[in-house]
Amino acid sequence: MKNNKLTTFCMLLLLTFSFSTYAQLNTPRGSQQATVSQRVGVSDVSITYSRPSVNGREVWGKLVPYGMNNLGFGTATDAPWRAGANENTTITFSHDAKVEGKPIKAGTYGLHLDVRADNTATLILSHDANAWGSFFYDESKDALRADIKTTTVPHHELLSFEFNNVDATSATAMLAWEKKGFPFNVSFDVTEIVLSDIRAKFKGQDGFQRQNWEQAARFSLNNGGNLNEALGWVDSAIAGQFFSQKTFNNVALKGQILNKLGKTDEYAALMDEASGMANTAQLNTLGYQMIAAKDFDRALKYFKLNVANNPTNANVYDSLGECYKNMGDKKNAIKNLKKSLSLNPPANVKANSEKLLKEMGVM
Repeated sequence: MKNNKLTTFCMLLLLTFSFSTYAQLNTPRGSQQATVSQRVGVSDVSITYSRPSVNGREVWGKLVPYGMNNLGFGTATDAPWRAGANENTTITFSHDAKVEGKPIKAGTYGLHLDVRADNTATLILSHDANAWGSFFYDESKDALRADIKTTTVPHHELLSFEFNNVDATSATAMLAWEKKGFPFNVSFDVTEIVLSDIRAKFKGQDGFQRQNWEQAARFSLNNGGNLNEALGWVDSAIAGQFFSQKTFNNVALKGQILNKLGKTDEYAALMDEASGMANTAQLNTLGYQMIAAKDFDRALKYFKLNVANNPTNANVYDSLGECYKNMGDKKNAIKNLKKSLSLNPPANVKANSEKLLKEMGVM
């Protein structure tokens, strides 16, 4: 009896070893695996899937049956298409996102499609990202459902996921196979993601550098962030912290924030303060900012100061002439533009002076 038990144990051990060894073999697949990813702002979305080929088969309604189906394996009796082959197709979001306008938390999800014959489909993202295909699909684990419309695409022999129409905050992902495409939009709140990251980093080493506070304030100003928060950040860069230092850049930046907050008097005073700290190029930039703001008195003051400080610089005369032109003072515009041309200006400055003179009918 003992020998029989020992023989049985040895056989089981041998089988276990054999199965374990077999599971570790790495052989090519019929449908090769792929991963495609796209960065949007500072966030990443990636899709991992297996790529079956058409191989002369009728795909839609046949190889991929329409609707929800009993696939004859696993626990699912009403399963969508697994949007690929082999294991679950998965989609990963590095940050909270929106898919077709619907919110989805950061993480990895199983990606399925309920394909219909009327050129529509339902995109299904499942919390169960580790299943094999959709054979174990469970509707109760759905994280998101979104109805989409399919499109006609050039023939794709291999199933492919692509990212198209990428912009600053979103991208269109699309499954394309045979001649059918399944596009869906993925978007991120880029500004809030960046600002949340900045707030967290300011608690660490990154909070000890003045330039980081300025960069954060500028990003918030230019991207619809909280202006009062941005004002606090630039104030930290200017004064009150051991790393603070008042510079032309941060004073001018604070002025721009105040202007956007509607505090025009404080803005104007800071621009005057910044002008006293500016080099030639910076003062020229301030002048053009004043032209854009229709504050021609300040623009004229800054350009004249630049001319006084740089009497042989062709560019400052070109800028002063452009300011006069915008003010409608043709006589002084022509005078300063001609002065610029007399100083052997660089090609770009010469071209601008000549263009402005032609616009006034002089050349």
